[in-house]
Amino acid sequence: MTLNAIKPAEFPWFPYEGFTFCLGLTEGDDAWTSGHTSARQDAALGKMTVNGTMTEQAEIAYQKTLAILEAAGFTADDVTRITENVTKAGMHAYEDQAAVRRRIYGDRPTVRTVAVERLVRRNAWLEVELHATKGGGETLVATSTEPQAGTFRPSAITEGAHGVVYLPTVVPIDENGEVVFPGDFVAQYRYILEKAGEMLESVGLTLGHAVTTFDYSTPETRDVYRKTHWVRKELLGQNKNGVFPGAGGILMSELHAPGVMVAMDVTASRHELDVVNPGWSRYDTLTYAPGIKAGRMLFMSGFASLDMESQKALHDGDLGKQAEVTYGAIVHLLEHEGLTPADLLETTEYCVESYVGDYKAVAEVRERLLTAPWPASTGALCHSLLRPEFGLEVFPTALYPEDHPRITGSAAATEA
Repeated sequence: MTLNAIKPAEFPWFPYEGFTFCLGLTEGDDAWTSGHTSARQDAALGKMTVNGTMTEQAEIAYQKTLAILEAAGFTADDVTRITENVTKAGMHAYEDQAAVRRRIYGDRPTVRTVAVERLVRRNAWLEVELHATKGGGETLVATSTEPQAGTFRPSAITEGAHGVVYLPTVVPIDENGEVVFPGDFVAQYRYILEKAGEMLESVGLTLGHAVTTFDYSTPETRDVYRKTHWVRKELLGQNKNGVFPGAGGILMSELHAPGVMVAMDVTASRHELDVVNPGWSRYDTLTYAPGIKAGRMLFMSGFASLDMESQKALHDGDLGKQAEVTYGAIVHLLEHEGLTPADLLETTEYCVESYVGDYKAVAEVRERLLTAPWPASTGALCHSLLRPEFGLEVFPTALYPEDHPRITGSAAATEA
């Protein structure tokens, strides 16, 4: 099977052809959508517009994503994971959009809430991205009814396509709704990793099964961020191959609640993990890998405009050239695995807010380096990145074709 773009016969919000992303992708019984806001084409103005309350925006964003799934033969009951990018300006109305989400999708999917600086369309408060599997995958732990940080509460833990296990966003807030270790970033980081480990243990896994850890912290933590190395070294990589997961770090000026200095999204897999590295020696001493093969999935760390040999940041101030280096590294890793950009399943782009005026340059690079059916893609703006010279970081995921030698060879080895 190959990845196929979802192309609804009717999509009233905007003409969707001609972009370097698709509305969504399918393969067999699985689907992945791009991130969608409430943006729609205004015929009178001749451009895309966003307006309305959080409830009104959520209605449109969720209608869009459901329409995309339905065009491919999926229903709301098939959704396994929802990622909601909620802006700093919209966080006050978080519960309004959550009510819309629960009405349409219920409490069964895993929900990941990413607090973002803003979205590309300034008036948008919400962007929604979905994963779906026919039958809805497997609910491993049901949504908690206990409150967490006021309106936030832990969602379900689900298993979706290809043995992938999704945890809800983990934040340093205890069962009483109190922020733990106020003012101590490293202690909060340890707390959320240990909490993620407890979640995984509740479904028969450990942190050694983690394939990616994407963390979101505040700019004030940049100077002490390196201290998380020792926490990660202690808690991660505890599997038979000593494999550390992929990782990425994004800085936002505000997170889910006052006093929260870090939040994390953890994805795990029931498959054996193998490191994918084209020969970049910089990863030899790090607590994350450039890529992780788990079954047919290729999970990758966040990539930015970095010289892999000298580890110097490249092209400070030039987003187009940064995108060239960033996507060049992603394509290089794909080619190392015998894959092509057509196997790229998802890209999540974080652009530093001060660079947004040049963001179109990224699409120009994608048009040159990527190809149809185009990955399902989501883009959001952040305050900054861990290296202040960077203006862009991309989190990619790819899918090995069923007949790929790495897959047929693994199958043969298993049978033997």
